[in-house]
Amino acid sequence: MAKLDPFKVKTTIDTPEGSLGVYSLTKLAEAGVGQIDTLPYSIKVLLEACLRNLDGFAITEDHVKAIANYDATNVGEVEIPFKPGRVVLQDFTGVPAVVDLAALRSAMARFGGDVQKVNPQVPCDLVIDHSVQVDKFGSDKALELNAQIEFERNKERYEFLKWGQKSFENFQVVPPATGIVHQVNLEYLAKAVMTSADDDGSTVAYPDSLVGTDSHTTMINGLGVVGWGVGGIEAEAVMLGQPIYMLIPEVVGFKLTGELAEGATATDLVLTVTQMLRKHGVVGKFVEFYGPGLASMSLPDRATIANMAPEYGATMGFFPVDERTLEYMEKTGRSADRIATVEAYCKAQGLWRDDDAKITYTANLELDMGTVQPSLAGPKRPQDRVILSELQGSWNQHKATTYGKPGPVETAEITIDGEPCTVADGAVVIAAITSCTNTSNPSVLVAAGLVARKARALGLSRKPWVKTSLAPGSRVVTDYLDKADLSGDLDALGFQTVGYGCTTCIGNSGPLIPEVAEAVKSSNLLAGAVLSGNRNFEGRVNPLVKPSYLASPPLVVAYAIAGTLDIDLANDPIGKSADGEDVFLKDIWPSMDEIEAIMNDCVTKEQFLNRYSAEGLKGPQSWQDVAVTDSAVYDWDDASTYVQEPPFFVDMPLEVKPIAPITGARVLVKAADSVTTDHISPAGAIDPQTPGGRYLLDKGVAQAQFNSYGSRRGNDRVMTRGTFANIRMRNELAPGTEGGYTTYMGPEGHGATPGEVGFIFDAAMAYKSAGVPLVVLAGNDYGMGSSRDWAAKGTYLLGVRAVIAESFERIHRSNLVFMGVLPLVFADGQSRESLGLTGEEIFEIPVTDDVKPLSSLTVTAKKPDGSTVSFETTCRLDTPVEVEYYRNGGILHTVLRNMAK
Repeated sequence: MAKLDPFKVKTTIDTPEGSLGVYSLTKLAEAGVGQIDTLPYSIKVLLEACLRNLDGFAITEDHVKAIANYDATNVGEVEIPFKPGRVVLQDFTGVPAVVDLAALRSAMARFGGDVQKVNPQVPCDLVIDHSVQVDKFGSDKALELNAQIEFERNKERYEFLKWGQKSFENFQVVPPATGIVHQVNLEYLAKAVMTSADDDGSTVAYPDSLVGTDSHTTMINGLGVVGWGVGGIEAEAVMLGQPIYMLIPEVVGFKLTGELAEGATATDLVLTVTQMLRKHGVVGKFVEFYGPGLASMSLPDRATIANMAPEYGATMGFFPVDERTLEYMEKTGRSADRIATVEAYCKAQGLWRDDDAKITYTANLELDMGTVQPSLAGPKRPQDRVILSELQGSWNQHKATTYGKPGPVETAEITIDGEPCTVADGAVVIAAITSCTNTSNPSVLVAAGLVARKARALGLSRKPWVKTSLAPGSRVVTDYLDKADLSGDLDALGFQTVGYGCTTCIGNSGPLIPEVAEAVKSSNLLAGAVLSGNRNFEGRVNPLVKPSYLASPPLVVAYAIAGTLDIDLANDPIGKSADGEDVFLKDIWPSMDEIEAIMNDCVTKEQFLNRYSAEGLKGPQSWQDVAVTDSAVYDWDDASTYVQEPPFFVDMPLEVKPIAPITGARVLVKAADSVTTDHISPAGAIDPQTPGGRYLLDKGVAQAQFNSYGSRRGNDRVMTRGTFANIRMRNELAPGTEGGYTTYMGPEGHGATPGEVGFIFDAAMAYKSAGVPLVVLAGNDYGMGSSRDWAAKGTYLLGVRAVIAESFERIHRSNLVFMGVLPLVFADGQSRESLGLTGEEIFEIPVTDDVKPLSSLTVTAKKPDGSTVSFETTCRLDTPVEVEYYRNGGILHTVLRNMAK
């Protein structure tokens, strides 16, 4: 502990869990370091993490002092390291992380080292929740049938993940059909305050914090836990004990006052908050909620607001720990001792919510919750809130201006299950209670059940063209809906449970009703969706659905009954009762008292204890039946099309080689401004005519079984073939094309013809055969976006050794370093155009073993006519730590060598 002697800040607190060490922020302030009392709560958590992990190399005293002296009104661009306490993964983004861990073990075995050393260094939980699709709906067999199809599609992936759970320490897999990752995190995984052994053998307490490989990881901010979504490479770094690097953020304070009025829901509140924060501008910032309105706000309501931080653009939407936090922890079955520890620790560290605290924020917003009105958001962005009473007019205006249909609506006559019906523009063809945001909150789910009950009693039902679904956030939801006798009412309106996982919100909506799908295509209908999700970007929910509106679960039920967007639900009848009377939304809308009474009677602590017991977490029988070996090293199967050993460490020597210049390099991609990671990273459907599709066909995979790039992230052979292959990618080396094309400039005789336009992957393999390293030339803001891990991994595996850009998005730049790719920035005022670089040149980059952070490198480009262009670049290895990563060939290589030695 000598490293902390300059601060003398470690103290202890007495708790029911014993005497616990605390790296005291109060003592830090008493030592004259910073103005701790005015810091936002979320910044205090970053400060404690730096203080506790200070090592003089990756985390220095300067980092601690920078955070302790944080000035919210003048933040500046200061980069700091952050070591979160744990990692949460979902299965789509988690599989490649586990693949890399398995590959590290294989490499360790080749080195003759102890493979048991290769484990996550912090607790890591993977929740399988992104693989279920709504193939079947509207029957009591939907859940069973969807689960069966899910296992058929994902057998290889599930076998691999179950092996990982059995083989790795500090790694837990939550089985499929348990719940959405963020809800499982909120109800079960999160501790609010964590404890572990310190360097001196004592037990130390510290704030629960995490990163997750899903953007909506922020839902846990509602529990007072700092955490946000990151790319897979950053998550792997944290898993292996490395810090991630971030700019100290601005923190926007959001004051909440009052209470929701009768008829308004938590969903209406979050859509209002999202609209306000998007208008203000909070991208890259923390948002911290405070004010008297928090005293009466339930924790699920807070989690609903925190969950949608990506939609309002913030890194986090943070709620400090207070009495509501402890009440929720008790309700969800956390131990009394841990709850007491959370209270004692947070009060000792100044992390307990105090309305009298004089916290300084970068900016302040305020909302009286009593002004919130029933709302939806759409038709294609979550921040475009529309008041319920204005939805019909807004939709018709959008139909006219966007789709050129100002006049009479298009219609189609169809027959469904023997019943003739008319489907028109604006028909709601999907009504889905889905996503982590709203399937996490008993108030809106009970409200949905009550709307269904009242509608059923009056003889109302869903329209036959509406595909309905309910995908609860956890099995506890089913327990309390059953206990309240609301499940039968939801079933009667077609809202049978289809699965426990992330469905419609991420595009796992499955096919439309066949007759409806045919009508939409043949009559060019503007078919719509109403979902209780996070995102409604065009084409996301379903390829045949254009307008999509986010709404509360009870409004989803209402629109399933109405069957159309072309209705004023605030004033028009929603339908007719069994005796022919008009029924209005207000006739079937429950009161807050009704909702509260059911919640009090039917949501119990025992439900959570049961579902998260050892028995409750066994998973379905199909998961239990997955057989795995006891091998510490994974037995890679060459025939697998889902999981393959990546080549990162296959021929890696144990000893580090000095950094050598990059010579004779050719350009693979020449890109304009604002090329995003979505352009680079493989995503979506796999075209059989592309290298990825050809690979699968050659492996005997039928096109119907291609699945998606997302499901095959554990197979680098598929993913590398899809890198830079986005259908909107424009490579200036192949003018007039869109997609993964380039012009091959290399030597003859390696499978490609010089001057020939072809797939980027094919050209890259030809260059590799010829021993030619590759570079990417790019404009401003290279690498913006959220599809981060394979944007860097795929770049490296194509043979790219340097990216020269006018500017980088911060995280993609660091990810390139983590993969051993050198990021270089043109000098101010220079670019590929100003220097006359066509992409036909041969590049020499004189990087050597004595390279210093942010040093200048003179790059030389030799043109086809023999002339040369030399230009200065800044080497964006920004810290000594990054130089070390690059010298080793990447962050994983660095960790592996340290473990092996």
